[in-house]
Amino acid sequence: MKQDSARNIAYTVDCEDYVHVVKFNPFDSGDASSLIAYGGNNYVVVGTCRFQEEDAEVEGMQYKTLRTFHHGIRVDAIAWSPETRLDALPPQIRFCTAASDRKLRLFTSDLQDKNEFKIFDGHSDYINDLVFAPQEGQEVASVSDDHTCRVWDLEGNEKAHFVLRSPGMSVCWHPEEAFKLMVAEKNGTIRFYDLITQQAILSLECEQTPLMSADWCFKNTLKIGAVAGSDWLIWDITRSSYPQDKRPVHVDRARLFRWSRVNENLFATTGYPGKTTTQLLVHHLGHPQPILTGTAAVGSGLTWHRTLPLCAVGGDHKIFFWVTEM
Repeated sequence: MKQDSARNIAYTVDCEDYVHVVKFNPFDSGDASSLIAYGGNNYVVVGTCRFQEEDAEVEGMQYKTLRTFHHGIRVDAIAWSPETRLDALPPQIRFCTAASDRKLRLFTSDLQDKNEFKIFDGHSDYINDLVFAPQEGQEVASVSDDHTCRVWDLEGNEKAHFVLRSPGMSVCWHPEEAFKLMVAEKNGTIRFYDLITQQAILSLECEQTPLMSADWCFKNTLKIGAVAGSDWLIWDITRSSYPQDKRPVHVDRARLFRWSRVNENLFATTGYPGKTTTQLLVHHLGHPQPILTGTAAVGSGLTWHRTLPLCAVGGDHKIFFWVTEM
């Protein structure tokens, strides 16, 4: 695990394949290390990370692979279950993937003999995002180019089905709002659904397209962020259905938006995976310019550490990590 000073990348992890998606576990797994999962062309690797920013005994970064799960097809999205525990006996790893065959796969493992997976079949087009219910982890929500958001139980039965007006790009489930689901559509509309009545209760408008990614702020449930066209946009849902703040950031269109888990004013965006490099920008709402600019050779995926101002992007046989200031 070397420190890479050339392009202000803090750390890199070498991988056996192109990394299409990378995801830190956003839930406490009962272990001092952080769980991270990344997906390649036909497998998912689950590992642990520990950084010198959180542990003085670590030099740089320590990474260890726990298990490689055969997937058989390209991995497009990964969601962690809050039921994942490393301090249980035996430990339990649980995550769900979306793949290019329009199916979801739920993996459960004790990192020893028990390795199970179930296939959830129902979407008729590409699945763009998925998320576990954040408290109990007994349901999974997914959004697709088939203009639906679906909620599944862990057996793969459909519990709810929302018809969208355009492709669903992002779906978020906030631990403090367990009965609401946020769904962002490519046409620039973000809607909140009440999961008890199964009705839309609030909508936000970008007024520009295509909306590619949106996120619900972990530290402040009133804040929503998104990227549409080449801009980032921020809403305070108590003030207006239109963005309070927006700024052009990526010349070649923006691709992903992710809030930091530790600071409600900190977020990252990525540009489109281009011909040579992808730009990662870290923004702070108190600063007019990005506070960190990173480049990675053809990057994909974007994820923040659960307790550090540190984010990761996948790439060609590598994961790149950047550390920023609070």
